[in-house]
Amino acid sequence: CRFGVRQAFPDPTSGVDVQDVGLKKYINQLVGHPIMPKGLKETSSTIVIGAALNETAANTFSQGSVDLQLNPLDNEVFVVTAIDLDISTPDAIAATNTKVTAALTTTSQTAMPGLASSNVLCRKSLSIRAAGFVDGGVSFSQAAGETPPTTLDYIGIIATNDFFLQVEGQNNGGAKSCSAKVYGYRARAESSVYAALVQSEVLSS
Repeated sequence: CRFGVRQAFPDPTSGVDVQDVGLKKYINQLVGHPIMPKGLKETSSTIVIGAALNETAANTFSQGSVDLQLNPLDNEVFVVTAIDLDISTPDAIAATNTKVTAALTTTSQTAMPGLASSNVLCRKSLSIRAAGFVDGGVSFSQAAGETPPTTLDYIGIIATNDFFLQVEGQNNGGAKSCSAKVYGYRARAESSVYAALVQSEVLSS
């Protein structure tokens, strides 16, 4: 005790003992450190990756890729803990429904994927329903897979080298764009786990 105040945990000792292990577990829980998925070993601190994409033309499905520079020889994967998507607002056109949709996936896509796809880590859309309105419309927003509740330790694992960002507008007068922030960390997987992750990701594309 110091100054009559009882310490919740003793000072760490010079060696690794049960008290030290308990203290580390307490700190990890206190700061919300992610619990590692089974078969993975964390090899980096939290990494933040930014990406942006513009439609190649108005109302045209467009896609870009981001290289994670993973090392397959070390069975390296990227554990995604959170994603934030920011997309352009759709154009307000009288008597016309407009929309902008963006998604972030683990594999390449040929069309805007739905949330039901196992490769979709995040999807967001903004729309204006104006059919039947002469001077305006009603706006709607839908989002899934963005920064998750704190009860989730991670929202996905990317086992191949890239992730992909998609954007597509509907009935807009000009090209739209989207940007993303991806939060996560590198990890090394056991051989059997790595093989299963890669196979699952590639076969489901």
